[in-house]
Amino acid sequence: MAVPKQFIIACGGTGGHLFPGLAVAETLHGRGHGVTLLVSEKEIDATALRDHPEFRREKLPSIGMPSILSPAFPRFLKRGWESFTTCSSLYSRYHPSAVLGMGGFTSAAPLLAASLRKIPCFLHESNAIAGRANKLAARWTNKVLLGLQACEASFPGRECLVTGTPVRKDLGIPLSKSEARLGFGLDPDRPTLLVMGGSQGADGINQLLFRATVFLKGSPIQIIHLTGDRDDNLAAINYQREGIKAHVSPFHHRMAEAYSAADLVVSRAGAASLSEISQFALPSILIPFPFAADQHQHRNAEVFRGFHASELLEEKSTEPETVALLIKNLLNDERRRARMGEAATMVLPRGASERVADVLEEAGK
Repeated sequence: MAVPKQFIIACGGTGGHLFPGLAVAETLHGRGHGVTLLVSEKEIDATALRDHPEFRREKLPSIGMPSILSPAFPRFLKRGWESFTTCSSLYSRYHPSAVLGMGGFTSAAPLLAASLRKIPCFLHESNAIAGRANKLAARWTNKVLLGLQACEASFPGRECLVTGTPVRKDLGIPLSKSEARLGFGLDPDRPTLLVMGGSQGADGINQLLFRATVFLKGSPIQIIHLTGDRDDNLAAINYQREGIKAHVSPFHHRMAEAYSAADLVVSRAGAASLSEISQFALPSILIPFPFAADQHQHRNAEVFRGFHASELLEEKSTEPETVALLIKNLLNDERRRARMGEAATMVLPRGASERVADVLEEAGK
């Protein structure tokens, strides 16, 4: 048993930062260490942490970086300074053995404060291309941990290690397809499509699927559609009108059930979602969020397509009939889906949470 240590993980702001950070925190906690989570002031962070009272948490006032010429830039600097001073105070109180930033501007101030105090610090980048915040924060870190090998080009001159993207333990163990489908009130034997948009950017996928529904009418298909905050009622009415059996809800917090029920996934290409798709060996149709910073979702999707694990569609140029035809073709081709699912498991290394925790423990000796 390792000697208990204290670690700090900055992981707030989006599900793509928060859930992988939680996965590492769970692993460290399971090894007997103390963990403090630095999160944002957003509701998504508070909601996700309700089930994790074992972790201390501190809110940081960091916000995304606007243009230097923007009227919001002075506020960005002010909030960044407040985050920095908060982190410095926390480090004096808890004496962390190492600090991990999971990306975004919530990680920048904690990593800078750790670097100035000579505390070992690490940055994790899940995407295939790094954003502005991580390229900046990497200058202050001992090592950059990567979800995908392709991202190494974003950090020239920095020591990098491919760990994969940590997957939260509360995903649980896969269920049998029939058991999972019955839990959604669906037919246990019917081919099942899972549609999800991630923690942001679901509207475009929802609208595309709404328009594609008329071309799916009469197909032996059923759908689990996680719409996000606004479109659940519209989706339910749409599927009912076309006679397609469906379970519709804004979110589903026990995602192991949804993944286990699915034969095929239509999704955005955020790194956290892709790590879970890989974990459950699922074939996918990826529709990247077109307004993601630096087109990082598109780059992520290209990596999965390069492994023949996914089909890639562009939201702006894809016709509803094209989506429907691709869905039907894939659901009718079990061998092709099996090959894609197996390929998905090859894209990302397994055991990422343990690998990242190993790096932190080693630095803290």
